[in-house]
Amino acid sequence: MPQTETIFYQDAKGRVPLLRWFDGLRKKVVDKCIARITLLEKQGNELRFPNCKHIDGDIWSLRFKRGKVNYRILYAFCGQNVVLLTNGTTKEKQIPNVEIERAKRYLANYRSNPERHAYSGGSLK
Repeated sequence: MPQTETIFYQDAKGRVPLLRWFDGLRKKVVDKCIARITLLEKQGNELRFPNCKHIDGDIWSLRFKRGKVNYRILYAFCGQNVVLLTNGTTKEKQIPNVEIERAKRYLANYRSNPERHAYSGGSLK
C-alpha cells in the first residue's frame, strides 16, 4: 500500500487551524498527535477503530486519550491516498457540532481551490 499524503488545511489568510490548535497543547500531546498522523500516513484508509472513527459525511477523526482528555483530529480523504487534516478539538461525550461543521466547511473550501487551501510549510517531523 502506498503511503498516504497528509495535507494541512490553510484558510484564505494563511492560517492553519490544526497547527494553531497544536500551539495550545502540551508537547507530549502534540507528539501523540504527530504519532497518530504518522499512523494515518502509513495505513491510510485501512486505519480502523480505536485509532480513527467515521464522524459524518466525509469527515473522520483520529482519536486518542491522554489522562482524562479525549483529543480528536478531524480529517477527510481527498483522493485515493490524500488526506486533508482540518482541525483539532477535545471532547467529553461527543465532538462539538461546531467543530464538525467547521471541518466540512474547510473541506469544501479545499475542494473548491486546493492550491489556496493547502499548507505548504515545513514538516512536523
